[in-house]
Amino acid sequence: MAGRASSARGDRLLLRTESVVGGFFLATWVVAGLYVAGWLEPPGLALSFYGLFSFAGAFGWVMGNLLVLRRRSLAGALPAVRRRFLALYLLLPAGLVALVRAMAPVELRRAAPLAGLLALSIYLVFFFVPWSLRPRTPRGGPPRAPRR
Repeated sequence: MAGRASSARGDRLLLRTESVVGGFFLATWVVAGLYVAGWLEPPGLALSFYGLFSFAGAFGWVMGNLLVLRRRSLAGALPAVRRRFLALYLLLPAGLVALVRAMAPVELRRAAPLAGLLALSIYLVFFFVPWSLRPRTPRGGPPRAPRR
């Protein structure tokens, strides 16, 4: 019984942590939108395309692995709950990639208008690699031992 109580507290702690982190990533989308709309002056983050795409790939990989880790603890949850977590880990953190691109000088953004879209695509590809390689269990029972 004590194990269940501590597990419930741990899940609530994770949900609180995800709420705070989700709020941060939602704020990054808002700030990126303010930069793109021209209401804020971009600070002139002159990040090369190589740096932007490397950041997008590494960040997507990390967020994909975090989702796989979190889904293990949601094994008994409803599919709707698991889908919400997929949206939380997939869409909101992409705002950081959008913010990094939006902080570039206006001239650089005009010179390569599709670089932000390409960076988000790289983020998505690297996000889905660990998600697609996650260990799966058969629907009918416990995982099987690997064949030799």
